[in-house]
Amino acid sequence: MSPADRDAPNGAPTQADEHTHDEPANASAAAARRVSGLVAELERRGITNEAEIGALIERFLAGARPHNGALLVARAWTDPDFKTLLLRDANAAIERLGMDLSHWAPVRLRAVENTAHIHNVIVCTLCSCYPIALLGPSPSWYKSEAYRSRVVREPRRVLREFGCELDDSVEIRVWDSTAELRYIVIPRRPPNTADRDETRLAACVSRDALIGVAFAAAPSRPGPASETASERVAGDQM
Repeated sequence: MSPADRDAPNGAPTQADEHTHDEPANASAAAARRVSGLVAELERRGITNEAEIGALIERFLAGARPHNGALLVARAWTDPDFKTLLLRDANAAIERLGMDLSHWAPVRLRAVENTAHIHNVIVCTLCSCYPIALLGPSPSWYKSEAYRSRVVREPRRVLREFGCELDDSVEIRVWDSTAELRYIVIPRRPPNTADRDETRLAACVSRDALIGVAFAAAPSRPGPASETASERVAGDQM
């Protein structure tokens, strides 16, 4: 049985079964060969070359950082109309802020909101699909087999290992990303931040909070997730 077919603890259903991947998990080598063949054909036709493609990727990655996602969340915290748009049509919301999620191909984004009763966490069970433009390059633990399988099977325990402690009454929803559909978590706004503007609020939002393995926290105190916790989750045995 695949992770997508399992239920989360306390009866919380995963959303992994709503979406499927077009390629099997062991398709990386085949995909690399197809990419190489495509680049060679583009060069043969004089359309572009590997150096130009590499430069394009570098420019894209230069602007891909968690601060983009943090700004998105900060706007949602301070602008109810924008938050409504973000939850209804995340692609339209990021376009309003002048952000690009194309990833060289159409990609649909869905924002999921944490509340007092629901906590969301993102995974890609078969590879490492991830909204790079909004979260920056994905961390190694996100791509690890340990995280990809365990967060679906035992999300509450995995979140606890990150330092993200949740009451048993909180429902955990696990969202499985695909090549065409990506997710971003809107974490709960930290308390005592009513006087903060968007810039200062964005500083409360870490990459891990946008994935759902940490809470948003004021910079004056350390967030609950640590690199040590991340490494421990990624290194755990199945």
